[in-house]
Amino acid sequence: MENAFQQRQQALEKSYADLINRKNEKQPLGNGIYHRYKYPVLTAQHAPLFWRYDLNQDTNPFLMERIGINATFNAGAIKWNGRYLLVVRVEGNDRKSFFAVAESPNGVDNFRFWDRPITLPETENPDGNVYDMRVVQHEDGWIYGLFCTERKDPNALPGDESSAVAQCGIARTKDLVTWERLPDLKTPSPQQRNVVLHPEFINGKYALYTRPQDGFINAGSGGGIGFGFTDSMENAVVEEEIIVDGKQYHTVYEVKNGQGPAPLKTEKGWLHLAHGVRNTAAGLRYVLYLFLTDLENPAQVIAKPGGHFIAPEGEERVGDVSNVAFANGWIMDQDGRVFIYYASSDTRMHVATSTVDQLLDYVLHTPADEFRSAASVQQINRLVDKNQSYIQGKKQVMAPELNGAN
Repeated sequence: MENAFQQRQQALEKSYADLINRKNEKQPLGNGIYHRYKYPVLTAQHAPLFWRYDLNQDTNPFLMERIGINATFNAGAIKWNGRYLLVVRVEGNDRKSFFAVAESPNGVDNFRFWDRPITLPETENPDGNVYDMRVVQHEDGWIYGLFCTERKDPNALPGDESSAVAQCGIARTKDLVTWERLPDLKTPSPQQRNVVLHPEFINGKYALYTRPQDGFINAGSGGGIGFGFTDSMENAVVEEEIIVDGKQYHTVYEVKNGQGPAPLKTEKGWLHLAHGVRNTAAGLRYVLYLFLTDLENPAQVIAKPGGHFIAPEGEERVGDVSNVAFANGWIMDQDGRVFIYYASSDTRMHVATSTVDQLLDYVLHTPADEFRSAASVQQINRLVDKNQSYIQGKKQVMAPELNGAN
């Protein structure tokens, strides 16, 4: 007769297998820009059982969870050897984050973590926490991972155990298994987050999107998506940051904004996915938005729709840090299909799918934010006028046909 340990183990294994093998479903109708899906693609429960449980009955007779996983979110993304890979921020119950690779055969379901998380080398100044890796396959042949490295603020007052300094950590790999750690990025800014490597050289230099900020939480005077150059990634130094896309009063990016993943190269320009933050009575709200920059000059914005592109909906609004949609990974297939991987409320990973044609149509033909309520009403009225004119014209075309039918 099976004992309680074996029964519990079998139940855990069945529950895990059901989760991993579950098919995802497109949500019906949608907004015509992208499709959302019914289930998250990754949750804390997707972490392998052998990460969490000591499976030896002698040393764990009650089959307790020994190492708890709290969340899986803010994943970089890359298509590698025909598989859709997410480099996921995994957070343990101890609040420490680390990176792990999960792969899927189709990009929308059946994501499975590799057997071991990434062993990321440290610098001489050890990381207190690492998170939110942007993964970029650069034309120099390396796959780079740029992430936030957080360390306690050495100038914090006694008893202050929350003040921290954020900088951009850099690592590179050829196989996503063995990683080489490079020195942290140096910039003129006191703190850095959301740094992203442009996938191509520009005039022989590496180009970086940055997010200069004055403090660990507040962007302060440095708000906006920055842009700068470095001669080398082995000793990356950006001496000047220009603002590509800045903060703006009473918008979805009024408090701060940051580049998401590396931009996608299209025939119309570089397509960017970014996050914007505004303040509300319930706290900060994070949403995603798109913009397009010039092919020859990626620092020049040529189109930017008003408002958000993706915002947290329904259950996505609930989690460790509620009311947050955040993305630092997307994949464009050769057929033009785009997989947008976004996290909700610092808790779980989702996917939305679209195409390059749809996203370009959205970016190029959606009205820009004109920053005034009256202007928003004017935009709606123009659309109403256009639709009424179209409907009236359609009726006039159909009228002779109806008369002929009589």
